[in-house]
Amino acid sequence: MQQAGIQVNAGIDIDPACKHPFEANIKASFHQKDVAKLSSEFVASLFTEKSARIIAGCAPCQPFSSYASKTLPREHEWQLLSKFGEIVASVRPEIVTMENVPRLQERSIFEDFLTVLNEADYDYSHTVVRCAEYGVPQTRQRLVLLASRLGPIDLVPATHSKSQYVTVGKVIQNLEAISAGDVSSSDPLHRASRLSDRNLKRIRHSKPGGTWRDWDEDLRADCHTRASGQTFPGVYGRMRWDKPAPTITTQFNGYGNGRFGHPEQDRALSLREGALLQTFPEDYSFVSEGSEVVIAQVARLIGNAVPVRLGEAIGRSIIAHLEEVL
Repeated sequence: MQQAGIQVNAGIDIDPACKHPFEANIKASFHQKDVAKLSSEFVASLFTEKSARIIAGCAPCQPFSSYASKTLPREHEWQLLSKFGEIVASVRPEIVTMENVPRLQERSIFEDFLTVLNEADYDYSHTVVRCAEYGVPQTRQRLVLLASRLGPIDLVPATHSKSQYVTVGKVIQNLEAISAGDVSSSDPLHRASRLSDRNLKRIRHSKPGGTWRDWDEDLRADCHTRASGQTFPGVYGRMRWDKPAPTITTQFNGYGNGRFGHPEQDRALSLREGALLQTFPEDYSFVSEGSEVVIAQVARLIGNAVPVRLGEAIGRSIIAHLEEVL
């Protein structure tokens, strides 16, 4: 949003690890708060006068993801989207935007949210976006909603055709080679998780774009022999240089958590590689200088983020809309 030219006044998250990256990179105030307990009055107090007010939100997507589709989320896992709607209805900012997984639009809670927007006199649009069409080197698809009290609003047109998709090789091929469990001497974020001896053998038998079916029988896990395991062929896979990456999740640093194997080196993605595939700037700071880099914590920050270039496209859409109506 900031890269698009929008002034960001504040950010709110329950995760304390968000404080440093938000304040160091965005230069705005961070408030560690539980959105479920957030008051509309507090949110309203964060805006400056004489400007169009924008609220951008993203309820945790795990309850609505395809991974969670076989079980119904517990009641408390649904509540943040409803709370977001309550805040919007009370504060009534000029602009609202929300990002989530595509499956959210199949749920009644999404229809409830749209009802809130209708009752608060918002025009809105929502679409499932192929992130690669906006320059994000991932196959990731996301649901993007834009709403305005000033008139119709839509996402700006895509910038990349299929032949123009940014590939894994374009983004990370020139980074320093490192081994599993190692860290670059020049970049503390370019570090990779360790691999067990068994997983090291597995990745050495893996082909870019292949599956665990490429392995010798003795390397396959018990779950692969069950019917349920047959539906996840990308687990323990290597990425391809000439294709976009899969969706970068909070566990992209783990070789067994998806197709997160490096195309050539015998390891999973490093933190730096994950950040670049999420289109974070190279100089984005996730931990303060001299602090310990905790792989799981930084991976969570990277994987939970809206891809930066998608966020920028959303920001450009808002600016184009405001220039048209104001």
